[in-house]
Amino acid sequence: MKKRREYSPEYKAKLVIEVLREEQTLSEIASRENINIKQLSNWKSEFLENAARAFSRSRDEKAAARQVAELKKKESKYQAKVGQLTLEVDFLKEACEKLYGAGWENNIDLKE
Repeated sequence: MKKRREYSPEYKAKLVIEVLREEQTLSEIASRENINIKQLSNWKSEFLENAARAFSRSRDEKAAARQVAELKKKESKYQAKVGQLTLEVDFLKEACEKLYGAGWENNIDLKE
């Protein structure tokens, strides 16, 4: 079975820009690059449909960066809380061991 060829986004963009310059026809570029003309036409359509994203990306990236910063802040807050609770649990375990002796967990009824 013949494996499909994969093209990098950079290669696709280069060919679409060539098409848009109109120095050669779509069919000339397709035959030169040994690509189906329909495929090249699809790349051109996709490129034009998504052209506005090139200008909105900075806004989207800023929003995503803000969201990542918020999540990292929350994560560090939760990590600090987990650390604090771990210390408290360890302290209480040591205190119980001093009060009730080794194996205190088995000897004490911890019903609510």
